[in-house]
Amino acid sequence: MRLIWDFIQNQLLGMKWLNDLVGKLLTLMGLDISNRWIASLHFFVYDVIKIVILLCVLIFIISYIQSFFPPERTKRILSRFRGLGANILAALLGTVTPFCSCSSIPLFIGFSSAGLPLSVTFSFLISSPMVDLGSLVLLTTIFGVKTGVLYVFLGLVIAVIGGTIIEHARMENQLEDIVLNAPSFDIDTPELNFRDRLDYAKTQMLETLKKVFPYILVGVGIGALIHNWIPQDWVAGILGGRNPFGVVLATIIGIPMYGDIFGTIPIAEALLAKGALLGTVLAFMMAVTTLSLPSLIMLRKAIKPKLLALFIGICILGIILIGYLFNLLQPYLI
Repeated sequence: MRLIWDFIQNQLLGMKWLNDLVGKLLTLMGLDISNRWIASLHFFVYDVIKIVILLCVLIFIISYIQSFFPPERTKRILSRFRGLGANILAALLGTVTPFCSCSSIPLFIGFSSAGLPLSVTFSFLISSPMVDLGSLVLLTTIFGVKTGVLYVFLGLVIAVIGGTIIEHARMENQLEDIVLNAPSFDIDTPELNFRDRLDYAKTQMLETLKKVFPYILVGVGIGALIHNWIPQDWVAGILGGRNPFGVVLATIIGIPMYGDIFGTIPIAEALLAKGALLGTVLAFMMAVTTLSLPSLIMLRKAIKPKLLALFIGICILGIILIGYLFNLLQPYLI
C-alpha cells in the first residue's frame, strides 16, 4: 500500500517523470544540467508545466463542483443555519470558491447585503482564499499528505474562530454603505445539465488560467532564483530554526504581495529545499493568499477601519500560530 501511495504522490501528483523528462531533453540539446543557469532553466520549465497541468485539472474539477453552489443557492443554504454550525458550513463552502482573496470579496459583499450574519460572511472570507481543494492537492504533491490535510484543517479552524470572534465583537455598524445599500437579488439559477456543467468548468478553467498564468511565471521564476542562486546558509539563517522570528518575518513579507496558491507553491518549495522551516514557509503562503495588499484595499471599500483591523489581526495571529505549530511538528510531517 505504501508503494502505491508513493507512486501516486511522486509520479502522478509530484510528476517526477516530468522532471526527468525535462532533464533528458535539455541534455539531448547539449546542455549541461549541472550548470547553474541550465539548472534554473530546468527548474523553471518543469515547474511551470507541472503547475499548469495541476491547475487546469484542479480548477476544472472544482469548478464543476462550484456549479452546484451558485451564489443565490449558497445564500439560501447559509441562511438556514445559525451559530457555530453556520460558521463551520461557511468555512467549508469557502473551500469550493475562488482561489484568491480579491475574487472572494464580491461574494462577501453579496452575502453581507443579503443579511447573513457577519460571523458567517467572515468565516467564508477567511477560508475562501486560505484553504481550498486545490491547496490540499498542491501541498500534498510538495510536502506530503499529512501536511496538506493538517494545513486545510487548521485553516478551517482559523476561519471558524475568526468568524466567532467577529460575531461577539458586535460590529454590524462597521459595514460601509456600499454593502448596506447593495441590492439583494434572489434569482433562481436555472438548473444545469451535465453538459452545461462541463462547459462552465471549461470556461472557468481557461479564464482562471489566463488570469493566474503571469503569477505562475513570476512565482516559478523566483523559485528558480532561490533554488539555484540564493545561498542555503542565507535562507536557513533568516527563515530556518536559527531565527525564532522567522514565522513573523515570513508573514510580514507575504502580506504586501499578491498571488494565489499556484504562484506561491514554487517559492515555498524552493525555500524549504534551502533550509527554511515548514511552518515558516506555510505562513508566507497563507499571508500572500489571505492578506494580499490589493485585497485589503478592496475590502476597505466594504468595511470600516475598525472591522478591517480586527479581521487583519485575527488572520495574522492565526497564521503566526499555525506557522509555529508546523515548525514544531515538522519532524513528524516530512
